[in-house]
Amino acid sequence: MKWSFVIQQKFKAAILLGGIMALIVGGTLISRYNVEGIDESFSSIYKDRLVPATTILYLTENLYRKRLSLENYLYSEAQQSPAHVKAQLHAHDRSIDSLIRLFEKTYLVDEEAKSLQGFKSQIGQYARLEGEVLALCTVGSFAEAKQVFSAPGSTTFESTILNLNELAGIQSTIGKDLVKASKVNVASFGIISFLQISLAIITGLVVIVLIRNSQIIQKPRPNSNKSQYFNLN
Repeated sequence: MKWSFVIQQKFKAAILLGGIMALIVGGTLISRYNVEGIDESFSSIYKDRLVPATTILYLTENLYRKRLSLENYLYSEAQQSPAHVKAQLHAHDRSIDSLIRLFEKTYLVDEEAKSLQGFKSQIGQYARLEGEVLALCTVGSFAEAKQVFSAPGSTTFESTILNLNELAGIQSTIGKDLVKASKVNVASFGIISFLQISLAIITGLVVIVLIRNSQIIQKPRPNSNKSQYFNLN
């Protein structure tokens, strides 16, 4: 009867410990998933948000330099050759194209891809206006060239900058979402770690109880006949 009770208790303990171990293993896997999610979020913040944000800054700089180069050519007293100005504009165009290709290598959400496509369209339109201005200057029509530069040129330039501002706003919004996701993963990791520690403590307590029960069951009982013998004497 005693051994039957011991086996029954050990069987229950084995089931309990097995369940605890399964929970610990499951918690470990979930923790690993959360850590990978945190790593992916921070990597995405750098690769897909910080790099595009820096690229937008350089794109804006090149656009303003193009605008300033053409403006100096039109309104400066020191006249430059159209070929020299055209070479400057082409250098900025190559830089812009390189930056756009770098931007396109990052992960783009639908809204971001649409805005980038609009920006590329505006860039092409503005480049054509620059070519028109230079063509007018080549034939000596500076007044008309200034008019094109000021009216449609200014409007197109502002639209291009607005596209960049829109892209910058998208980076900020998605970056905030990634930070929120990272915080959720960190919180989940903390909860799971606490549960794992609790389960480890419970496992230790169960082992201690099993050891004590085993010692109590295996401890020999005092001989009652021997006690009676001494009492009779």
